[in-house]
Amino acid sequence: MSIPMNDDAVASARPMPAPGTPPANVDPGEVGRLRAAARGMWRFMTSSMAAFTGTVIVLVFVVVGALADVLVPTDPLQVFGSDLLEPPGADHWFGTDGNGMDVFARTIHAIQIDLVISVTAVAISIVVGVALGLIAGYRGGWFEMVLLRLMDVLQAFPALILALAVVAASQESMTAVIAVIAFLDTPVFIRMTRGQVLSLREAMYVEAARSTGNKPWRIMWRHIMPNTLPPLIIQTAVRLAWSVMIVSSLAFVGVGIQVPTPEWGAMIRHGSAFITSGQWWPSVFPGLALMLLVLGFNLLADAIQDHLDPRKD
Repeated sequence: MSIPMNDDAVASARPMPAPGTPPANVDPGEVGRLRAAARGMWRFMTSSMAAFTGTVIVLVFVVVGALADVLVPTDPLQVFGSDLLEPPGADHWFGTDGNGMDVFARTIHAIQIDLVISVTAVAISIVVGVALGLIAGYRGGWFEMVLLRLMDVLQAFPALILALAVVAASQESMTAVIAVIAFLDTPVFIRMTRGQVLSLREAMYVEAARSTGNKPWRIMWRHIMPNTLPPLIIQTAVRLAWSVMIVSSLAFVGVGIQVPTPEWGAMIRHGSAFITSGQWWPSVFPGLALMLLVLGFNLLADAIQDHLDPRKD
């Protein structure tokens, strides 16, 4: 005669999974891909000092920027009326500025604004530039000719001067700054993608895909696009560094993001008026933050280029 078993007894009778085995409701393939991605990231970080330093700097800024409200609960717009231009100390780690605002809180919260503007602008320029570059390089003809002439006209103007003119003529807002940076970055990705497509569109695997009846859009996105990713990744890191500098440069000369909004360029501009009288901290600390983030992106770009170099042993 069999004895009925309750649910606890049945659960205890089941064999325990081996250590390291994913739960039954988790896709083992997905876990394997995540582990492979983590191993690849670790190999890249340990491949050189530039890769490790650049990755750490960028990750620290991203994490601190994302958790700025938690890490620094002080309101960056709060005015401490009795603490105007207080030097760094226990109450205000980076001191206060000419308006009595905490420089440390403003420097940390400015990470969000500068990164959001830069990442959004570069993402827009990548989407538009890569799409147009793929079409121009694969199709050629009048579309390519007209597009390249427009890019020549656009790139004939100094980028910063053109950005100043456009932002000053439009509403000085975050949206205007994002739009002008994306507008200036798009030709870079168009030319880079077009150059890659020109070298790939006559490759054997592209000819094979074309001969089997694949549509042009499928050939571009499934066969050519993946092979343009290495230079695209490198260029993205370079343009992110450039975008951060342009955002701060626009604010520094008085257009774009303005005080009291916490932004590094605006903070440097506001604090520069007090340097001659000995109050260096309102502009030095945001300047150091800007320098570190740009350095991190540049180191990351150099490391990625070395890591993806096919001539590297």
